[in-house]
Amino acid sequence: MWIKQHLFSSIRWKILATFLGIVGVSFAIAAALLTSLVSSTLYQQRTRQASLSAERLATSAAPFFAQAQTESLMESLSAAASELDGRILLLTPDGKVQLDTFCQLETTRITLPEVDAVLADASHAYGIYPADAGEYAAVCAARMVHEGQTVGVLLLSTPVTELREAIVGTQQQLLTVFAVVAGVALVASLIFSLTLTRPVKALTTTIRRMGKGDLTVRANIRASGELRELAESYNAMAEQIENFDRSRSQFVSNASHELKTPLTAMKLLLECLIDQPEMPDELRMEFMQDMNHEIDRLSGIITDLLTLTQMDSRQSGLHLTEFDLSALAEETLHTLAPVAEKAKLRITAAIAPGVRITGDRTKLASVLGNLTDNAIKYTPEGGEVRVSLAVKGRSAVLTVSDNGIGIPPEEQAHVFDRFYRVDKARSRATGGTGLGLSIVRQMVQLHGGAITLTSAPGEGSTFTVTLPLKAERPGKEAE
Repeated sequence: MWIKQHLFSSIRWKILATFLGIVGVSFAIAAALLTSLVSSTLYQQRTRQASLSAERLATSAAPFFAQAQTESLMESLSAAASELDGRILLLTPDGKVQLDTFCQLETTRITLPEVDAVLADASHAYGIYPADAGEYAAVCAARMVHEGQTVGVLLLSTPVTELREAIVGTQQQLLTVFAVVAGVALVASLIFSLTLTRPVKALTTTIRRMGKGDLTVRANIRASGELRELAESYNAMAEQIENFDRSRSQFVSNASHELKTPLTAMKLLLECLIDQPEMPDELRMEFMQDMNHEIDRLSGIITDLLTLTQMDSRQSGLHLTEFDLSALAEETLHTLAPVAEKAKLRITAAIAPGVRITGDRTKLASVLGNLTDNAIKYTPEGGEVRVSLAVKGRSAVLTVSDNGIGIPPEEQAHVFDRFYRVDKARSRATGGTGLGLSIVRQMVQLHGGAITLTSAPGEGSTFTVTLPLKAERPGKEAE
């Protein structure tokens, strides 16, 4: 039962059976048509020869038959019958045999369609009838005319054994050719199916290995066309899955580390408080403030992780509304002005008025706030943060620039990676979780936009966000 299911389910055997079926049906049709054509050609040739012979004999025998010169007719017709390896009969218009070269049917009345056809109108008629010992004989009737009157009918009967043998021989040759072609087709189709299915089998083996957990395996297929395209698509998918798995593992590791750091700090602070019950109130208060800071940091990490998780699973849809992006930018700068003032920085803005956009106002406010806050954190005292907003074509272009520490070229490709920090110590000191820019990129991409970075060490950084004025709806829109 398993073998039967395997044979019928295997693409190799399906191709083999299909190929053989097509070859077999095609050859059977071709053999039938060829046999019919050969048979028809041979029969037509025999009919034409017999008709010519019968008409010639009927013309020469008509005067003698009309004058009842049977002896001379018998002699000449017997010689002609012997030469044609046949039998000749002369019939009166009413179908009665007057002369038979075999001397068996004289005075016998014969009714044949060919005789009736000749007496009716035709000059000759032809037919095939079974003879003795399973043989067949061809009968050709020709009208005998003398002085414009029909005096009788000449029947020429010849065996068609050679003709049938030729047809049977042709059929046997076709069967032999068919057997040879079938054998060659079987071998060719087997080789063809093996060649065609080998890449598929290799790809199946690769997929099975991947299903067992080996994400590094790749399909090595040298085929062309659709199979090569299939292998390349699989390899691209496998590469994405491996990268996703690696990213997930790295994400879990980084998240664990980031969550563990504030917890470890709080544990140490609590142990100090427990071990030193007589600790001065000022120092105790300082420890409590440090723990509060670590709790805030832990809460921020968890909030950012939940945000990223929701966006990854498409649970965080876009609440699309049309609003004034210029007004939102002004509000964000007004909110962050005290932070910039405390850091002894100045914020300059070049915001085009009345830039209206369809998007999620809350998420875009987070994008503006995060980019501007980062610029403030990484710009030294006396520096400047520049925010601009303009419309270019069908897009709104927002840029946030600073003249701070900048980002080295080798680090710029990773600034949007999760938990990635250019300056680890400084980032933790400023309370960064390493998730802000990842969240920003996710939110921008949800709107169908793009974010780019240009930076140079010691010269500052510029983040450019391009948003379509009419956002698509890739996320789940709120009711």
